Amino acid sequence: MRIQLLNPNTCAAMTEQMTLVARDVALSDTQIIASTAQHGPVSIESARDEAIAGAALLDEIQWAKEQGVDAHIIACFGDPSLSAAREVADAPVIGIAQAAFHFASLISYRFAVVTTMRRTIATAQELLSRYGFSQQCSGVYASDIPVLALEDLSSHYQQLLFSDCQKAIDDGAEAIVLGCAGMATLCQSLQDKFQIPVIDGVVCAVKLAESLNALQLKAAKRGQYAAAYPKLFTGRYQHWCDR
Repeated sequence: MRIQLLNPNTCAAMTEQMTLVARDVALSDTQIIASTAQHGPVSIESARDEAIAGAALLDEIQWAKEQGVDAHIIACFGDPSLSAAREVADAPVIGIAQAAFHFASLISYRFAVVTTMRRTIATAQELLSRYGFSQQCSGVYASDIPVLALEDLSSHYQQLLFSDCQKAIDDGAEAIVLGCAGMATLCQSLQDKFQIPVIDGVVCAVKLAESLNALQLKAAKRGQYAAAYPKLFTGRYQHWCDR
């Protein structure tokens, strides 16, 4: 099968890191097609960033749809523009936060989310509520680690991350969900250090996409995720929004 791994920010180095992690867990006959937003913020750390990134994200979803991919993964923990992407796509679209929460709920009674910026804690809490996992989450932790700092984590930020993981465990977490796609390469080392399950949404999304494909389950295209009604758009989207 062919899976689009979409980084909705414009940081190509982060896309490369996530792609390596995704390909490492994918089945031998699964092709991971990496794509990076062509316009928008270099990292997504606020509601403003997420809103601006949404336009480029939909461009990439449309491109991959035209290539005939079997699934799309939105590799940003805020699951930005997920509903809109599902309207555009024909194949399943998986957000990494939703994927990670499902996996965490299967292997633990209480899990925590450890993320980057404090201002994104509310976003994570909103997603937990929307997806129905609030009661299973023991807390969301962040120490204002910039997303781009994850590319080459300094000892200072590493200690902040370790501290948040330890706080989560002390507060009763039995597993930890990593709250940023840029943390994908840290999963195994954190699991080894703290000796509890550490869950990365990128790999979870890959395995969910493969499972849906094996079961021949396609995206529902009636109701909420039906294609939007054709209408006039001014500017860059005119070429595909009426399809």
